[in-house]
Amino acid sequence: MSLIKSVEELRALYKMPGGRSLEKELTYLEKHSRQFLSLSPFLLIGSSSADGAADVSPRGETPGFVQVLDDKRIAIPDRPGNNRLDTLQNLLERPQVGLIFLIPGVDETLRINGHAEIRDDEELLAMFEINGKRPCTVLVVHIRQVYLHCAKSLMRSGLWQAEAMNSRDVLPTMGQMISDQIGSDDPPETQQDMQARYREVLY
Repeated sequence: MSLIKSVEELRALYKMPGGRSLEKELTYLEKHSRQFLSLSPFLLIGSSSADGAADVSPRGETPGFVQVLDDKRIAIPDRPGNNRLDTLQNLLERPQVGLIFLIPGVDETLRINGHAEIRDDEELLAMFEINGKRPCTVLVVHIRQVYLHCAKSLMRSGLWQAEAMNSRDVLPTMGQMISDQIGSDDPPETQQDMQARYREVLY
């Protein structure tokens, strides 16, 4: 076993990309990528800090929660979370962002790369108001690349297959796991209590 240290060494192990894998890359949203966004309730957002520390964070809501502003821009609301702000702080330092969108039951994914702005424009916040509550900020992503990603990884994982689903009790409760990790002597929060608490602050 040896450490790969150069692009040349890496490329020696793989075929060169070609055909549709390159031709499918676009710089704008068209009808199929727009429809994909309208059906997607979940995305993963990748960012990195000025010192190169990488981070990936989930975002989820009802299908179509990411809004298309025009062919080159999308808007993502920032709903209440843990207030760590890892992604947002990263984007202030390095605005480059990578997104992967998923649709339950669909093995293909949609990838968007570009650069992001953190905005609190009144009209943008109003677009995402739910139950009288608005997000603190909206992420506007200026698209550099957009393309459909092939189904192989989700096919291999069987992610949407019924037999791949686990019962929640395959793991301890979130409260128990965190209590163990931080060495707390307090009684851990039950899964039911945690979910009830979360439901009160989803928006």
